[in-house]
Amino acid sequence: MRNYEQYKRLIKLFSSSVIVLLEVGAYWIVWHRYYNNLIIAPFFRRGNWLMVAVYGILLLFFLKTYGGLKIGFYKTGNVIYSQILSIIFVNIITYLQIALLALGFPPVGVMFLMTLTDVILIVLWALIFQSVYEKMFPKKRMLLVYGDIPAFHLQEKINSREDKYQICGAVHIRIGIKRIMEMAEDYDAVIIGDVPSHERNCLMKECFGSSIRSYTVPKISDILLSSSAELNIFDSPLYLSRNEDLKVEQKFFKRLIDILFSSLGLIVTFPFWAVISLMIKCSDRGPVFYKQLRLTKDGKVFEIYKFRTMVQNAEEDGVARLASESDDRILPVGRFLRMTRLDELPQLINILKGEMSVVGPRPERPELAAEIEKEIPEFAYRLKVKAGLTGYAQVYGKYNTTAYDKLKLDLTYIRKYSVFLDLKLILMTPKIMLLKESTEGVKESPAEQSAREEAAASSIKD
Repeated sequence: MRNYEQYKRLIKLFSSSVIVLLEVGAYWIVWHRYYNNLIIAPFFRRGNWLMVAVYGILLLFFLKTYGGLKIGFYKTGNVIYSQILSIIFVNIITYLQIALLALGFPPVGVMFLMTLTDVILIVLWALIFQSVYEKMFPKKRMLLVYGDIPAFHLQEKINSREDKYQICGAVHIRIGIKRIMEMAEDYDAVIIGDVPSHERNCLMKECFGSSIRSYTVPKISDILLSSSAELNIFDSPLYLSRNEDLKVEQKFFKRLIDILFSSLGLIVTFPFWAVISLMIKCSDRGPVFYKQLRLTKDGKVFEIYKFRTMVQNAEEDGVARLASESDDRILPVGRFLRMTRLDELPQLINILKGEMSVVGPRPERPELAAEIEKEIPEFAYRLKVKAGLTGYAQVYGKYNTTAYDKLKLDLTYIRKYSVFLDLKLILMTPKIMLLKESTEGVKESPAEQSAREEAAASSIKD
């Protein structure tokens, strides 16, 4: 079979160009033949090109943000969803722009038809190019190298993308690097799980030297090192890890964003509050809001506000536990609120009060955090910034992502913090709100669930 690997970037560029040109072309027709004739002073040659250019720039911005051009990277459904979400936002902004030029609201039907046409083009484009991509670049046959820590979670993650990867073999690191390298010749890549640092580093070097593709699960120290600043003031490179708090100007702009976002959010979402409150009241006549102690910056405890999604006294046995995927404690309306994440709207009050930030690590319960820290002491590193309504781990992880993986995602955010990163994560949040894999409950075996309950009960008794 011919190897097209060297053409992968060109093929992705071609597929991206096709859909962008189709979407921009659709707007050109609608603007030139309809909306331009409705404004007081119609645009001519350069003005028309400017309107199309602005539309194209907005489109590329949202597609880049939501990953709408990542054919072969995301699943087909995710690519289509990202494209549609991008086109909806761009078309809404563009319609408002046209309304300003027309000094009024022109008929929206044409814009709606254009959006519908875009959706049809997007679906056809994604199905065609994703199919072509999978034929040209078949799934990679991988050899998993694991250590004493079970690799079940890693295998589950990789198996969820069976369109791209297939674990065809698994070996323990103890068989030796020489034997592993001999076996690796029969695979497309090696994935290095949680193995001791020395053996992992040696295996990575061997793979690099033999031009074998390798995927490595990072450790906490790798996250800290990769986000350090490189210094070249000596003849030997140094990595500087400053480990400081946010700078004064960063704190100012972050708090400014928090106040503006929470204030505007409370005003815009007020009608939802009334409807949600009525739905919860009609479910079991219990309280609308649910308050719970959570952790924020520097380990401070605060009371978080949420719309109640579970039955009253859901933890009357005194055991602190996460909601499972088929938890019978969740109310029917609660499932909808959790799926859309509308149950978290009251946290806008926490943000306005300064207890939380719009973006930051998810606030954890003190008793669960204490249990996690017994196994992962570094879990407390998440408390270097305020807890957030959304965040790096919420956007790039899932509800059932393991505590260790959430920690690595949160540390990536803390180490790479910038105002622009906050704005990007805020823009990314609407995409994940309706993705099922982002809101599904934890999947624990009976033994894991029993262990968690016993540990939590023990901590409460103590």
